[in-house]
Amino acid sequence: MAQHTTVNLSAINKQIVVPTGLFINNEFVPSVDSKELIHAVNPATEDVICSVVAASAKDIDIAVAAARNAFKTTWGKNVTGFERSRLINKLADLIERDAQALAELEALNNGKPARIARDFDIGDSVQCLRYYAGWADKIIGQTLEVDNKSKLAFTRHDPIGVCGQIIPWNYPINMWAWKVAPALAVGCTIVMKPSELCPLTALKLSELVKEAGFPPGVINTVPSLGHVGGAALAAHPDVDKVAFTGSTITGRKVMEAAAKSNLKKVSLELGGKSPHLVFESADLDQAANWAALGICYNSGQDCTAGSRVYVQNSVYDKFIGLLVSKVKAQVVGDGLDEKSGGGPVVSKTQYDKVWGYIEAGKQEGAKAILGGEKRPGKGYYVDPTDEAIALANDTTYGLGAGLHSSTPTHF
Repeated sequence: MAQHTTVNLSAINKQIVVPTGLFINNEFVPSVDSKELIHAVNPATEDVICSVVAASAKDIDIAVAAARNAFKTTWGKNVTGFERSRLINKLADLIERDAQALAELEALNNGKPARIARDFDIGDSVQCLRYYAGWADKIIGQTLEVDNKSKLAFTRHDPIGVCGQIIPWNYPINMWAWKVAPALAVGCTIVMKPSELCPLTALKLSELVKEAGFPPGVINTVPSLGHVGGAALAAHPDVDKVAFTGSTITGRKVMEAAAKSNLKKVSLELGGKSPHLVFESADLDQAANWAALGICYNSGQDCTAGSRVYVQNSVYDKFIGLLVSKVKAQVVGDGLDEKSGGGPVVSKTQYDKVWGYIEAGKQEGAKAILGGEKRPGKGYYVDPTDEAIALANDTTYGLGAGLHSSTPTHF
């Protein structure tokens, strides 16, 4: 049996204490039957910074049972919306208090700049929690007029029950908040599986869940390999809803497992291949700013990344020149360096995948006009690379788009 402990991680002028067990019933515990560990890697150095317990299918069962018991006894319809709102706001306060430490932990495990994690990811997460806290006491139904005066018809909204939540590695804190906030607001309980690549901030946030005063079992955190924990949650007969953010391929598997088990409700946010359309009437400097931000932000690891750019021929050369200047200004470095505007990609697998795309583009005739060469030394760094592409193929992926023009009929 793997033993639970904590580890001290060195960050900017401080040590961050990180729990490494499974968070079930408000306690960090070892696995009941597995010695498997998940090794958290710092993508800036390629070093293993710590190892955490990997949940087994039996651990998932225990976490689901804890969530079900909490739903029946101490959460769900057993607490008022006012109390749910108070606890969610308290959690937001604690995250805001610990924003710097959480941001540095995110930088260590994910690679993104701590400055960006603190000011954007965590800032948005706090805002999200407070927004849904405001809704917790405003969940109402309606009465319906019927022909028979002796009858009363009305509707009410009840929490669905236990929610399995599977989040990705590109925005670990942000995705955690966007999953838990609405579920908590309406009275659902949660079994959260963070990405095996970036489990550390979810575990640290679990400490704050307990400190905020949530009853045991309301939020349970079970780091696990996707084919174990994710599959178990999607197929679990006592999970009422599963929410997944990640790849389209895995999303299909989640939907299939949910349908084959108890026909549980499913929410999926999947991959994108988002375009920018730049017309000659556009403010080209502004369009170049947005296009650079769209593909470089978060090291391009974003489901809405603007990974295709269509430019009207008459302004193509001018736009490319502007875009190159914007991308050149990107400073890619260690996430703990306050000067970094972008960090390494999250893992060796992701690093190899990105370079595979760059090399494939070259072989298919694309011309690298910036970057396109690997950095020497340690770290999964991919310097910003632009490729001059006449036209991309149609795609089944969506999620976002940018249109740059001053002509109203283009919109």
